[in-house]
Amino acid sequence: MSDSLTSTRVNSALLPRFTGKNVRLACRPLKARLTFMGSTATVVACDGGEVTVTLLPNTHMAPDNYYEVIGSVVNPTTIKLFQCIPLGSDLDMKLIDDTVKLIHDPRFFSKMFTSEGTPEA
Repeated sequence: MSDSLTSTRVNSALLPRFTGKNVRLACRPLKARLTFMGSTATVVACDGGEVTVTLLPNTHMAPDNYYEVIGSVVNPTTIKLFQCIPLGSDLDMKLIDDTVKLIHDPRFFSKMFTSEGTPEA
């Protein structure tokens, strides 16, 4: 499968391992701000870490809802948004974080992915 079509579920602690790769991040918005170069939102990931998301035009994220952000990791604290999926207002973030950690456990992750973090052919 093409690397451009895959996205691995991550938490904020795993972002440095996926710079330049597509990821999925379960999160809740903290604040949004408009800048000269565009809009960004600060979100809290499932592990409690803060991540900056570079938003697309007309993207709205309500602070009382949870979202799955799909995008490309720009640097260890920033994701460039491709798509934002609303997940509702009641989500067990600890369960999601535990699942992400289990996915990335070497006992399982190495069987599904190559050392570069991309799916094996």
